[in-house]
Amino acid sequence: MQEFDAIRPYSDDEVPGAVSRLQNDPDFQLMVGRFRSPFLAKWLPGLVRRRVKGWLARHFDDARTVRDIQHRVAEQVTTLVSNTTTQLTSSGLDKLDRNTSYLFISNHRDIVFDPMVVNHLLYLNDFDTTRIAIGDNLLQNPVFAEMMRLNKSFVVRRNIQSPREMRNVFMTLSGFINHSLDDGHSIWIAQREGRAKNGIDLTDPAIIKMFYMSRKKQGLGFAEAMNKMNIVPVSIAYEYDPCDTDKARELEIRARTGTYQKAENEDSEQIVKGLTGFKGHVHVHFGTPIANSPDNAKDLANLIDDEMHVNYHLHASNLVAYNLREVHPGSHQTPASIGEEVVTAESWTPAELQAAEDEMERRLDACDEAIRPYLVAMYANPVISSLTARDKGAVVDQ
Repeated sequence: MQEFDAIRPYSDDEVPGAVSRLQNDPDFQLMVGRFRSPFLAKWLPGLVRRRVKGWLARHFDDARTVRDIQHRVAEQVTTLVSNTTTQLTSSGLDKLDRNTSYLFISNHRDIVFDPMVVNHLLYLNDFDTTRIAIGDNLLQNPVFAEMMRLNKSFVVRRNIQSPREMRNVFMTLSGFINHSLDDGHSIWIAQREGRAKNGIDLTDPAIIKMFYMSRKKQGLGFAEAMNKMNIVPVSIAYEYDPCDTDKARELEIRARTGTYQKAENEDSEQIVKGLTGFKGHVHVHFGTPIANSPDNAKDLANLIDDEMHVNYHLHASNLVAYNLREVHPGSHQTPASIGEEVVTAESWTPAELQAAEDEMERRLDACDEAIRPYLVAMYANPVISSLTARDKGAVVDQ
């Protein structure tokens, strides 16, 4: 594993040292304090730091392995989920084997909550949790970097300029992912770099090509290598996105100016907002492992997308936005062959639809008029993607 030292998560023998560093770090103490007591953290930060330090010692002092950390974090995640969702549900796990390692390729809506909720559901259903791919842009904060590597995260380098360096970086990443799978560790990775802020979830074929690099070096054919990886498309569906207004504003600025410059600490602020904000009903669908991969990256990416889209759990918020798209144009066009009926995993009562309409109007009224089409589109586009996948004949997991 030494060849992967620059990107790998912490191993068991590194846990006590990392736990000690975090417990004694004032920034981490205050970060935890903001979650546990936001009012006190704002007005009495010194008191909160002392209390958090004691709480961390009581809960994590005896943690000696990564599994110990996972057990202790699970309780906190359960509390966080119950405080920010109306319900958390899942489907598809009954088709997976607890003794098999999988490559979970997921749509990406939230920086931290996406992989966290996938791992939480795996943990609750007695599966081993995954190693999580995170961009190095999130590790500029040393405290966050320590916390993520302690919690089974590995680093994906971004913004590489040199083609030679990019190839070396991708080869190392490919080697680590395949080594992990061969060693019995499942992987979570987003289907593309960055969140899909417009609600259109598309897999980047370059990521698929990266998976293959180390296997190609071993002499495996593309389809053989992909089948060996046990790829599972994962569809995460939020009833409401805590960062929807921020995403809509960014999309509007990009459309108007051609570029967007992140503010200082913007990622950190959206991590907190995504974790602590209201999400309504969250559903995660785990697809059937791909056993008959196409023989090229583009076709495999399309297959993953179709499986992801057809198995979306569409919420009333999505249907309401879909019906609003003529009022607030901005979502991608509905193909002429698609009917107006919405096929979904659940039906809604008139009261539920009315509540969703009221909530969507409240969100639209609260934001600038210029960004409203983008907010509507991000909720409507999953409906259109699902209908399109069904029209293409993608198979719904049963």
